[in-house]
Parts: sequence; C-alpha cells; structure tokens
Amino acid sequence: MSANFHVEADPERNLVRIKLWGFFSAEDVDGFLEARRIAHGRLRCGPNQHLTINDVSGMKIQSQEIVAAFRDMLSAPDYRSRKLAFVTGPTLARSQLMRALVNRTARCFDDQRAAEAWLFTADEAEMLQTAGRAAA
Repeated sequence: MSANFHVEADPERNLVRIKLWGFFSAEDVDGFLEARRIAHGRLRCGPNQHLTINDVSGMKIQSQEIVAAFRDMLSAPDYRSRKLAFVTGPTLARSQLMRALVNRTARCFDDQRAAEAWLFTADEAEMLQTAGRAAA
C-alpha cells in the first residue's frame, strides 16, 4: 500500500488538520512537507501559535528511515505547533510515534473528537488564566 496524506488549515481556529495513512517513502515525506508548508501559509496566527491534530490511525509500521524523517520533522522549530494531538490506532505505529515525540506537548487519542477536545479545552483554560493575570 502506498502513502496518502491530507493537510488542511482552519485559519479561524488556528488549527492544522493532518491525516496520514499507508506506508511512506522519502518522496512521500517530501510531498507531505510541501503540503504542510502550504497549509501553514493559510494560518493567521503568529509562528508556532497554532494547534495541530494528526490522524495517523491508518498508518502502517514505517521503516526506520521514515521514522527518523518524521522525528526530524517533529523536532524542527519552523512549523512547531503549541500542542499536538494524535489519533492513533492500536498498532505498533503508536509506539513509533511516541518515540518521535520527545520533548513535545503532545498526546495520543483513540478518536478525533477526544483529540480535538483536549486541544481546545486546555487552550481555553490557558486563555482564561492569562486573562485573569492581566486583570489583576
């Protein structure tokens, strides 16, 4: 099975939605990075102020080369989001993902709604806390 991906920006919510499935080659990763670059260009927030939700539930176990490429992508500062939510399946791909998420504000979920709720619930609490400090 070949790789597929979909990257979509939601500028109103400063959110990037990513869906990855299949088995990736280096060329597929390059194509994904370009699609991500274009989506990020549609955001209205400042650099690194967006949220990202990634559905990787359809990803296959990847080669070590591809795991390393995704790990490098996740550690690069240019498109780093404030928070990452991942929708994963019950496969070893989840284990590969967790190894790549060192030092990131990220969590894995079984479904899309729970992932999005975590992204925005914590974000709203953070905004209220910041507003409270500003009023004091």
